[in-house]
Amino acid sequence: MQISGATVLVTGGGSGLGAGLARTLIQRGARVAIVDLPSADRSTLAPGATFHEADVSDPAQVERAIKAIAVEHSRLDVCVNAAGVNPAARVLSRRHELHSLELFRHTLNVNLVGAFDVIRHSVALMSSNPPSDEGERGLIVNVASIAALEGQAGQAAYSASKGGLVALTLPLARDLAIWGIRVMTICPGVMDTPMLAALSAQQREEAGRIPVFPKRLGTVADFARLVITFMETTGLNGETVRLDSAARLT
Repeated sequence: MQISGATVLVTGGGSGLGAGLARTLIQRGARVAIVDLPSADRSTLAPGATFHEADVSDPAQVERAIKAIAVEHSRLDVCVNAAGVNPAARVLSRRHELHSLELFRHTLNVNLVGAFDVIRHSVALMSSNPPSDEGERGLIVNVASIAALEGQAGQAAYSASKGGLVALTLPLARDLAIWGIRVMTICPGVMDTPMLAALSAQQREEAGRIPVFPKRLGTVADFARLVITFMETTGLNGETVRLDSAARLT
């Protein structure tokens, strides 16, 4: 798939990895449609990207956003699901407080159910694309986490939701093969995003020691390059790739 001229949907594209990816893709000549919450900081949006308000856990809002993208761009080539929430709560706290069932549901609704909803509407749009010489019509990239594989204390909801994305990867690829649509999942490690910026200098330094090599936090540029590799390499399909410099959560 060619980067230049491709239309790419990025959920959660108003900040963090999604925003950085959007900027990189636009620089490479792609058209980018960002789907994010109405409260997203518009000042961080990639210049040239179109913005569509939606909470991915709300099916009506998702459908409305995808329809708007179809009208504005006439086609969709890539869908990157980068929207997500990352709550921290133990199943039973030291104060004997139970994990909120509503928090668990909300996490799955955003990270897993919401992503699936975006996927199903996106592939319906991709299926109308003329196929390439190889028969390709589109690409889905889901953003999971190494916590999907090695969740820590307090990450039961988050790990369950991201683990669901990993488990979806191969079945989705098999489902969508008849349409020439590939599916890949990324498991980022410790990334230098606004979420990490809230930590103290000491905490950031400790986080930077988790990767084996290179001994640094992952960057938006690392993430964007991997997505571009997926776009350009059609032999990549139905696989989950760790982007973590060999970090392992213990």
